[in-house]
Amino acid sequence: MARLDHAALYTTQLEVMREFYTQYFDAISNEKYVNPRKGFTSYFLRFEGDARLEIMQKDTVAVRETKAGMEYNGLTHLALSVGSEANVNRLTERLRSSGYAIVGEPRWTGDGYYESVILDPDGNRVEIVSG
Repeated sequence: MARLDHAALYTTQLEVMREFYTQYFDAISNEKYVNPRKGFTSYFLRFEGDARLEIMQKDTVAVRETKAGMEYNGLTHLALSVGSEANVNRLTERLRSSGYAIVGEPRWTGDGYYESVILDPDGNRVEIVSG
């Protein structure tokens, strides 16, 4: 049986993304990895438990033209659990007051999750879930 070790995403604003996930989701960041020969830098962000997100920046990676919040084939969102319905509501409002887009208001889904959906600084969908 396999275990998901981490997910990764490229960004053009590495420090902004690092600050977002550490500030709002209590991720713990490692030291920045830099490979000047490849024009590559990254951080691993660790969340409670074993979940990790690698955020990366590379000079030669093309920026994908997308509309913020639009859904596409491929990896579509991160789901981060904040433990309770009240925490989903609280964090959603905190992000709203900080100017982040809320693209799915807090609600119970048909498959039994209490969640909201926000966009991170790059426009990636992040589900904030209760359980």
